[in-house]
Amino acid sequence: MEIAIPLYDRFTALDAVGPYEVLWRLPGATVRWVGVQARPYATDRGLKLVAEATLDDVPAPDVIVVPGGTGTRDALGDERLVEWIRAADATSTWTTSVCTGALLLGAAGVLDGLRATTHWAYIDALSDYGAEPASERVVRQGKVITSAGVSSGIDMALTLAAEIAGDDIAQAIQLRIEYDPAPPFDSGSVAKAPERIRELARSPSPTPA
Repeated sequence: MEIAIPLYDRFTALDAVGPYEVLWRLPGATVRWVGVQARPYATDRGLKLVAEATLDDVPAPDVIVVPGGTGTRDALGDERLVEWIRAADATSTWTTSVCTGALLLGAAGVLDGLRATTHWAYIDALSDYGAEPASERVVRQGKVITSAGVSSGIDMALTLAAEIAGDDIAQAIQLRIEYDPAPPFDSGSVAKAPERIRELARSPSPTPA
């Protein structure tokens, strides 16, 4: 089973690495970091990951995981990346996204007529691609699974792991990575956070997009 995670400049680290930590543990899985060019790609905070293969090297992966980030806006204008997503989705078993990676799925025509989610600050933009915005952490529509902001990619990957390998394997992976969230605050969604926290999150400095 070949899993491809496409990288582009200024993607968000956890969007890609969170699902990676889950999915590489699936039996028989090979995760490929791919890009328009085979080179290091810097995240939106400077951390670099290396795409060891080009998009052309991995034309038909079984699973696609598209991360988001502050570089998504520019990536939307890169027809090479968008066309790869479109073509890879035509033969994939699963097509998934984290955060604003959903906008790239939308640009490729993957979300037309589907319910989908993304980071709360960008969820209305899904309508521009014919999708029905859903303020949920993980949304599955057939073979397409979208997830909300950043950390939700781990939830998405565990959902996908259960579909591929069964609930027991997914739960064993969850235990291996000790994914048992117990945050000190209950403000991880716009539905729960007080207005003053929502305003702070919308300001340029702490925005986690």
